[in-house]
Amino acid sequence: MFKSIPLNKLVESKKNVRKRTDPAADAWLKADIAARGLLQNLVVNAIARGKFEVTAGGRRLNQLKALAKDKAIKKTEPITCLVKNGEAHEIREISLAENFQRVKLNPADEAEAFQDIVNDGASVEDVAIRFGQTVRFVEGRLRLAKLAPVVFEALASGDITLDIAKAYGATSDVERQAQVFEEVSGGYYSVNSDSIRRMVLDASVQASDPRAVLVGRDAYLEAGGKIDRELFDDDETESWVDVALLERLAAEKMEWRSDEIKDQHGLAWVKPTLDCYVSHELVEGLNRLPTELEPLSEEAIARLSELEIEYDGEAVILENEDSSEDDVFAAEKRVSEIEQEMRSLDDRKPVLADALRSEAGAFLALGNDGIPTLVPQYYTDKVDVEHEDEGVELVEEGEAAQPKRTALSKRLVDELAMQRRDILSLHVASDPALALDFMIFTLADSDSHDWRAQEASTLKGPVANGPAHNFEAKDAPASASLAELRGSLDESWKASTTDVERFVAFRELSDDARSAWLGHVVSRTLIASLNVEGDRQVSMHDYLGGILEIDMAAWWRPTAANYFDRVPKAKTLDGMHEVGGLELSNRYGASKKSDLAATAERIFSGNFIAEAEVKQQAARWVPDAMRFADLSAADEVLEDEASEAGASEDIPEIADKAA
Repeated sequence: MFKSIPLNKLVESKKNVRKRTDPAADAWLKADIAARGLLQNLVVNAIARGKFEVTAGGRRLNQLKALAKDKAIKKTEPITCLVKNGEAHEIREISLAENFQRVKLNPADEAEAFQDIVNDGASVEDVAIRFGQTVRFVEGRLRLAKLAPVVFEALASGDITLDIAKAYGATSDVERQAQVFEEVSGGYYSVNSDSIRRMVLDASVQASDPRAVLVGRDAYLEAGGKIDRELFDDDETESWVDVALLERLAAEKMEWRSDEIKDQHGLAWVKPTLDCYVSHELVEGLNRLPTELEPLSEEAIARLSELEIEYDGEAVILENEDSSEDDVFAAEKRVSEIEQEMRSLDDRKPVLADALRSEAGAFLALGNDGIPTLVPQYYTDKVDVEHEDEGVELVEEGEAAQPKRTALSKRLVDELAMQRRDILSLHVASDPALALDFMIFTLADSDSHDWRAQEASTLKGPVANGPAHNFEAKDAPASASLAELRGSLDESWKASTTDVERFVAFRELSDDARSAWLGHVVSRTLIASLNVEGDRQVSMHDYLGGILEIDMAAWWRPTAANYFDRVPKAKTLDGMHEVGGLELSNRYGASKKSDLAATAERIFSGNFIAEAEVKQQAARWVPDAMRFADLSAADEVLEDEASEAGASEDIPEIADKAA
């Protein structure tokens, strides 16, 4: 039966099956309850002393109590509940069923609900705030509501995916959307979002289009294709109007050519794409295999060395403020000629080891000239393949690394980890709200800590000592800023005698002063970590660094002393290749290691002659080990889960209310 029960008589049941939740989704739920009240009743079970435990609706109960704590509602606020008494196993089954019965709302239903609310006078920004979504999300759903009816119905019935529906929305021409939908509904076997997007944007294509060149005029006409030709059109400007047919014919030809190339090269697979590039979506989940460039001839190596010497000579002229305009002009011209010759000498194809071919795959892209081209990058879907450049091999200082491995000494790994820790510590100390969240989470989660996970801090109390003893990065900006921050702390409360007096004095400090102490005591517990495989890797640090948007290049620059003198020559050349391509790495490939380290320090400070874009990339470069790994995919999963939780629990009721 339904019963109105005071909020202060409700307690959360330990039998509730939901043990974990999402803070973002909870914040949205709290705001929604404050705006519209509780739209879904709680399910409760009577217990002793006139109280009721909530067996279904624990999240809603917690947010109701949070509102009462904020004095937005009364502690005795009457809450409508469904009372269902039963045995312990029955109560647990009710909680489980209540969560399992929720079905994610269809995007079409979300779109109609949002559109109805906007039609009633709400702005997009209002809708976004009220439903805890981004403006972009709401705008995307509103665009879905404007799809051609036949496309919208297909989305609502589940016949097409959300990605396909969004592809139709690439054009606002609903007639074109409907036309393409009809064309591909006849059994176009390889329809995907990219194909749909191309077709809705192109009512027709010219004969010079790569797909048309690939298929050929005769094959297109033989398959029933139609061509519109104006008076002054030629064979390249005539319009091919059956885009869906052309897409199908092009896809079939690319499939056939992919099978042929796979056999020719002895690869495990070759996948075609009608784009001129390999998109991130295609390689998602794949591991890239290592390749080596074709070896340079002795003549090419000798010529490159000559060009490097000549390049440095011209660079001196360009850097000299006393050089005449004529000399500068001649030097710039010669530098351009040198760079062009070096590029041509170093135009080598990557080569895949024969031992990897049986498990390797590649992609066949359609070039702008209409010729299928095998992209010289190789992938595998196996997870146990060793990547030459993956991870960091630890060796003792001065010990030789294994062949074909780019190694860092253990001492250098320890020192880099400590410097990276200081940079993270500074940013955590500067964000007390995040530090508080991190501290509370770590303490609360200690009883459920996974023993296999690397600990992120020593929040139990002691200051984290670095693994590299007697090392201090005195010249590092982060270390200096940390020292300055520590010196600015208000220590007046320490003058008191007893701990109670000190505590009372501490509580009398301003909010800003206490917040500064919070950031400090949390930040000093962070252990030294690095973006490498093994014990130095701490995913929590990478996540914190990501949400703090730490600009590593602004706080740490590689120098000969702190990096380049300490790593193999190949590692330094790899960094040059990353920012300036083969042209830059080959320019210094023959240099001695000591000379190369000094040159690298100058290059990666941005102080060298190159195109503005290359100089900017060099000045922003840091080795992978010092970067905070990109965990945006995890953020997207959390956002999706939060969105699903919010949509599945409340949007249906809101849609009903709007209707």
